Amino acid sequence: MNIFLDDATALVVVLPLLIAAIIAFIPSSRLAWFITIVTLVFHLSLSVELFQNFSSFGTIIYEFGNWPPPWGISFKLDGVNIGLQLLFSAFVLVTTIYSRKIFLSEIDPEDSGKAYSLWLLAIGSLNGIILTNDIFNLFVFLEISALSSISLISLGAGTNRKALLAAFNYLVIGAIGATFYVIGVGFAYAMTGTLNMNDLIIQLSQYSEGQLAIFAGMSFMLIGLMVKSAVFPLHLWLPPAYSYAPSAVSTLFAALATKAILIFFVRILYEVFSIYNGYLEIFLDYILLPLSLIAIFVGTIIAIYQNDIKKLLAYSSIAQIGYITLAFSINDNSGVLAGFVHIFNHALIKGGLFMAVGYLAISLNDRVTLESIEGYGQKYPITSYALLVCGLSLIGLPLTNGFISKLYIFQALYSNEMFLTIGLVALSSALAVIYFWKIVEKLFFSSKGYEATSEDPAIYIPIWIIALSIIYFGIFSSSIIEFSSIASESLILGGSN
Repeated sequence: MNIFLDDATALVVVLPLLIAAIIAFIPSSRLAWFITIVTLVFHLSLSVELFQNFSSFGTIIYEFGNWPPPWGISFKLDGVNIGLQLLFSAFVLVTTIYSRKIFLSEIDPEDSGKAYSLWLLAIGSLNGIILTNDIFNLFVFLEISALSSISLISLGAGTNRKALLAAFNYLVIGAIGATFYVIGVGFAYAMTGTLNMNDLIIQLSQYSEGQLAIFAGMSFMLIGLMVKSAVFPLHLWLPPAYSYAPSAVSTLFAALATKAILIFFVRILYEVFSIYNGYLEIFLDYILLPLSLIAIFVGTIIAIYQNDIKKLLAYSSIAQIGYITLAFSINDNSGVLAGFVHIFNHALIKGGLFMAVGYLAISLNDRVTLESIEGYGQKYPITSYALLVCGLSLIGLPLTNGFISKLYIFQALYSNEMFLTIGLVALSSALAVIYFWKIVEKLFFSSKGYEATSEDPAIYIPIWIIALSIIYFGIFSSSIIEFSSIASESLILGGSN
């Protein structure tokens, strides 16, 4: 075994955290950005190596200090997270390339170097959330992610003071979510004496389903994770955070942050608590399913009435998270597969949309509203058409990856004879056309006439990398389906298989 097989699982988390500490003392924003790029190139190479090792050896468990459970901390790379880990590494590299001029335009120049320290801190903690196999270690990474995220959001105060309020809002609500989660961890540890997920499953299987402490611990942990992943109605921190953070930060949050926490949320559901099938079915059928349907409609309807496009996209994310949790509420392989498909696809879609809107924001030097972008399809055609591709995917147009997501969600609902739910989801998808058409109409069908402006390739090339990826995975979707199939089968079969 080589060093990558031995240590790469830990390095993808530890490396960004270590480099973040170094960059914090570098005054030059250009140098900080360059070091970040080099770090993330190496990070991507580690992720590729991990994928190859997983393909050859299967599940990889890394035990820090060779301490076995329940005493040691471990990371686990398996079918559930390998796909997201690979996507994560590629996406953050593209986003970091994009971020250079966005940060220089949207935050205080003196803070742009420090921003990359916080950026890497967020990346390292999100990797930790994806890979950790320890329920308390997750709490640690959640808090590192929260602190870095709050700081990154507050950097947006350079252009809009409401960013400080958004950061404070996230701080308070996030703290409530973390408190709920750690209380649940306390219940689990009190009963089992372990924090390792694999060991936790074994220990909990010795208790009957009627144990009140199990129900309480399960409830607290799930509520805490629902807050952190912005599951309706615990989503109140998300719209202001996405709306007022610097555009590169909004891109990172919308594409990856909630997705990483949703992965662990699903692990808790289908790995840890699936041994209590009664609790699981009650939660899925009577809590997660109805909340998901409400989220789909509430998020979509509120988005229709938004004038600020960042806010529109933020409320759209509430609806899209609803689609993901709706799929996961279907307690079989088809539903879980559909949920993972949409996690992958929505990460690309929403990331591309926030990238494009971010470029329009620095071009306008102001908030991006429906009125302010009239005719900008002519003025900034390269960026506008990339936005169009991402938006068409969001509403599920064929030949885009969004269509693949909707197709698999509908298939899962149909196979479970959830015909009323199919009708509701179809109606919601139709309503989503309304808010996206408002953007298209202003961009491309305005009476205002502009000549095409020279656009910055350092910004629009990363946007088009995402847009072309959306088209590619809409036509050649087999890799996304394969990753999702492996993930769903791992969960349904018990996670460790």
